[in-house]
Amino acid sequence: MAKGLIWATAEELHNNRARVLSLYRQVLRSLNSPDLPLTFAARMAKKAEVRAMFWVGSDERSTHNIADLIDAAEYSLSFLKKGQLPPRYIT
Repeated sequence: MAKGLIWATAEELHNNRARVLSLYRQVLRSLNSPDLPLTFAARMAKKAEVRAMFWVGSDERSTHNIADLIDAAEYSLSFLKKGQLPPRYIT
């Protein structure tokens, strides 16, 4: 993303598309891990949460907010790859 611009251009949104789709798929795949202490219903609920977050984030046009959303997804993915659930609230 370009530095100093507040709103993302169509080209920047297109360039982020592959990265966001990859993160989305990785997070959903990681939720299927047998290492996570989740029941089937809890696993489906978490997947629904992830879908909702990415759906809401898909309308975002601010470069700063897009970067924050990508960072949050990568942070959550790092926990899921370790077999842990990310903390609900960060203080």
